[in-house]
Amino acid sequence: MKHLQVAAAVIFCQNKILCVQRGLGRQHTAVSFKYEFPGGKLEGGETGYAALMRELREELYIIATITQDDYMMTVEHTYPECHITMYVYRCCIQCPELTLTEHIACRWLPVEQLDTLDWAPADIPIVRKLMGQGH
Repeated sequence: MKHLQVAAAVIFCQNKILCVQRGLGRQHTAVSFKYEFPGGKLEGGETGYAALMRELREELYIIATITQDDYMMTVEHTYPECHITMYVYRCCIQCPELTLTEHIACRWLPVEQLDTLDWAPADIPIVRKLMGQGH
């Protein structure tokens, strides 16, 4: 089974968290139209935080500075097509303006409303941790 290393960002702005919605997945249908925390695959030799800075710039036109100190958790999840190891980091931005290039929608939600969305399975442990429900 294919193993992917990915990074995701829990982005805070004005006491809300960015949630982005995927479109129809050609390869990964289990996550079609699900919400997720933005991020993407690590490329050769990249750290999780370096991958996130690149992905946020490419997919949302957000400039964020993320360091190892912003590490939040690691999620292991197996989808039908692959197993992922997802490194999750927190970051803050000053302005909620962004441009979606890979996702079909986004919402800024307070922590207590995160569980109102239909999340990708790998992102559910992050939602639970943010809402104080453990893993």
